[in-house]
Amino acid sequence: MSAITTVPARLTQADLEIIIEHALEEARVRGATQAEAAVSQDTGLSVGVRLGEVETLEHQRDRSMGITVYFDKRKGSAGTADFSPEAVRATVAKACSIARFTAEDACAGLADAALMATAPPDLDLSHPWSLTADRAIELAKACEAAALAFDPRINNSEGASVASHRGLHVYGNTHGFVGGYPTTSHTLSCVVLAGTGEDMQRDYWYSSSRDWRELEEPEVIGRESARRTIARLDPRKLATRRAPVLFVPELARGLIGHFVAAIRGSSQYRQSSFLLNSVGQQIFPADFSISERPHLRKAMGSAPFDDEGVATRDRELIAAGVLTGYILSSYSARKLGLQTTGNAGGSHNLLVAPNSTGGAAAMLARLGTGLLVTELMGQGVNTVTGDYSRGAAGFWVENGLIQYPVAEITIAGNLRDMFKGIAAVGDDVDVRGGTRVGSILLKEMTIAGE
Repeated sequence: MSAITTVPARLTQADLEIIIEHALEEARVRGATQAEAAVSQDTGLSVGVRLGEVETLEHQRDRSMGITVYFDKRKGSAGTADFSPEAVRATVAKACSIARFTAEDACAGLADAALMATAPPDLDLSHPWSLTADRAIELAKACEAAALAFDPRINNSEGASVASHRGLHVYGNTHGFVGGYPTTSHTLSCVVLAGTGEDMQRDYWYSSSRDWRELEEPEVIGRESARRTIARLDPRKLATRRAPVLFVPELARGLIGHFVAAIRGSSQYRQSSFLLNSVGQQIFPADFSISERPHLRKAMGSAPFDDEGVATRDRELIAAGVLTGYILSSYSARKLGLQTTGNAGGSHNLLVAPNSTGGAAAMLARLGTGLLVTELMGQGVNTVTGDYSRGAAGFWVENGLIQYPVAEITIAGNLRDMFKGIAAVGDDVDVRGGTRVGSILLKEMTIAGE
């Protein structure tokens, strides 16, 4: 086995694989029955501009290695940012020492060898951007300038930012699996303010992509952030009532996130979920479905294998409204007497199927008279009971048309009832994250106001 004697500034995937092999061999020599190691290397550039002046300029360069060893059912973990052979050996020794003092856990250990990814696909997740600091500043300034020029009522800014990050992650274990892949992520965003006195309103917009060539133009992002801000001026309060509520796509993603948190294996075996033992149950309406698609090219949530080397695969998480399975790592699966679903580290590209066409306008028409929510505040979500209560802002809608902005309200319900009360999912899908979903219309929620 070869080894790296000096550590260059930027390592290749082959370099990182050698580091992992060195760590795993050291674990074997020290008597570990199983071991796994992950090495990552990340670089990035972030720029923030406010009112035409540079506020932040950050160059990021991070690297880390984590090693986990198992002595039968005893587990120990340690990490380092030093990739030298001496540091790797010392880190493995530390993990082995920790393992000898931990209690046995019958569910500890690597994922089953038969589940390892044998031919990981290339998912086109890396598109490095040769972005200089000067060019990043130009883009941020152009974005903010477009927002400030949009309307004279735009009178302040929280800034525009540009960020570009590049990562390389490699994982290996004593089953003989070693694999890795590079990724990139690029973002442009802008936040501006309008109004005076107590009627100060703010809003934002952003674009995010694996491929920098697919970002929206800076001027488009700036103008959209300004348009959204102006639309929120002169908000009214609502009297307390029950009414239909429409979540815009970027907030609808959060609703799906609460569902995902409730069906994670850790929530299930700890019995801390309002959807406890819910496989086979009708959670959503019959025309509602969620698919997991880990192998979408260029997608933000794509991965050829999970954090344990298990091959990721397509599956239907919700079919005709019924929950088909949980989101499991090998550990949580063993705790539940099940098999891992290839979700160590989380889910990979959840796609919520639209059941309504015509975009945002059609969803407003479906809403009829009710509340369009564009901002949520606070953390009033209890995934143990399902109770949901959050501060909100948005627009009151009548006959499918926006009438006026509203603020200082609270929307409340229970997630179990909210999920069953989904009336429609729009085709105005937001693809900027790991969950792709359009607007979600709920039949009714409590709106607390005056």
